Amino acid sequence: MDLSYYPGCTLKTKSKNLEDSAIASMTALGINLVELPRWNCCGTVYSLADDDLVHHLAPLRNLIRVKEEGNSSVVTLCSFCYNTLKRANLLIKNDQEKRNTINSFMEEEIDYKGEVEVVHLLQVLRDEIGWEGISEKVVVPLQGLKVAPYYGCTLLRPQEAAIDQVERPTILQRLLQSLGAEVVDFPFATECCGSFQIVGNPEFVLDCAWNILSSALRRGAEALVVSCPMCDFNLGQRQRELRNRYSEFREMPILYFTQLLALSLGLGAEVCRFELNYIDPRPLLKDKKLIP
Repeated sequence: MDLSYYPGCTLKTKSKNLEDSAIASMTALGINLVELPRWNCCGTVYSLADDDLVHHLAPLRNLIRVKEEGNSSVVTLCSFCYNTLKRANLLIKNDQEKRNTINSFMEEEIDYKGEVEVVHLLQVLRDEIGWEGISEKVVVPLQGLKVAPYYGCTLLRPQEAAIDQVERPTILQRLLQSLGAEVVDFPFATECCGSFQIVGNPEFVLDCAWNILSSALRRGAEALVVSCPMCDFNLGQRQRELRNRYSEFREMPILYFTQLLALSLGLGAEVCRFELNYIDPRPLLKDKKLIP
């Protein structure tokens, strides 16, 4: 089964551990992620200004590429890419006046009316394969590994773009349970990591990281599981500062859900690219006898 796949910029640079483990895992599950030709940056953030239609051209051009390929849907991995593509698609699909204006801006492109469905890889795992189907493929059960699923903002907000229930999402929990991990519920699972405030207000992001990580640690989590490169950066890269500021803080690995999926499917640590994680998870995984 082939699925059109939009990678986005970060997965080609800082987050190869997310992309490589995802592609290998999906291949093992019988799904081939076919990278979209001529893709461009999605624009990163969905513009909320009502008259700022130009900023929607970047995500919509990618959806036009999908349409040109004859595909009706496109899969994303990065939560920011998903959110930006999904919301731009909803805008052009539901607002005829803005749709006409945007298409007039892109006069060299074919007209686009929102025909392509934007989906996140977690939705593919849930809806196309199913949790039982994934469990049947598990070679290395993640038994004894206590993980806290962290959603952040862009998978769940706004409601019309959410991949799961906004208040009590379960999609990450169900995946991790299907892999044999022990899931730790904690109250900051849907709180913002601080996002791009890291540029102008790093102290605020440090506070966000402390609240999220310390909450997960108090509940007994040994690792945090994410799908967003921005969350991975803010919650992983800032841990040295947290350790210096709070004597009781101990570092906790941040893992992409695709890394744990690949590991459980028996694909080996090589495809997981653990060396790219900000906090090395390999000592923990060796202690749990999940890698040699």
